[in-house]
Amino acid sequence: MSIAELRRDYRSHVLVESEAAPDPFIQFRQWFDEAVRAELLEPNAMTLATVSPSGDPAARTVLLKGLDDTGFVFFTNYESAKGRDLSTRPRACLLFFWAELERQVRITGQAARLRPDESLEYFRSRPRGSQLGAWVSPQSQIIASRATLDDALAQLEVTYADGDIPLPPFWGGYRVVPDAVEFWQGRTSRLHDRLLYTRQGDDWSRVRLAP
Repeated sequence: MSIAELRRDYRSHVLVESEAAPDPFIQFRQWFDEAVRAELLEPNAMTLATVSPSGDPAARTVLLKGLDDTGFVFFTNYESAKGRDLSTRPRACLLFFWAELERQVRITGQAARLRPDESLEYFRSRPRGSQLGAWVSPQSQIIASRATLDDALAQLEVTYADGDIPLPPFWGGYRVVPDAVEFWQGRTSRLHDRLLYTRQGDDWSRVRLAP
C-alpha cells in the first residue's frame, strides 16, 4: 500500500457546542481524563513548538506535568534549544494528539518560567535518577559519546550518595498561559469538528472552524 492510500475514517465521537464546556480548561480536563481512563500510552505527551531567535520553527515532544486555571506546565533545561528559544521569543504552541480517541488539542500562548520554589517542589518529586540526570545532561549541546553521560552520572552518584540532590540553577519549569485553545474531533468524510476558544479579557469566546 502506498502512503497516499493510508487513511482511516473517524467515527468514534462528535464535538458539538451543546455538549462542550464553555471554558476550555474544563473541556481539556474532560478530554484528558478520558484519555487517562482509556489507558493511552503517555496521555500527557504533547508536542511543544517554539521559534528560534533566527526565526526557525522547532518542535519536540515533552510531558505535561501540571495544569491549573492559569496554564499548562512542563519542565526542562533552561539552556536547551527550547529554553533558548523561549528566552528570546516567549510564546509556544502545545499539541496533544490522542489517536485512539481521534482527538487533538492545540494550545497557543505566552510561556513564562515558574518561580524557583515551584520548580523545586516538582524536582523533589522526581525519581532520584531523574534528578541526577538533570545535572548530568548539557541538553542540546554536542557531547563526545554516551560514555560522557555515564561517567558524569557515576561521579554525581558518589557526590550525592548521602544527601539530597539540589535543584540545578539551569533547570526548571514553564507555564504556557493560553490565549487560544482549539479542540479537534475526527469525523467521517474528513468533515471534522473544530471548536476554537479565544481569550476575551477574563472570559472566553468560542467559534466553530471549518475542517
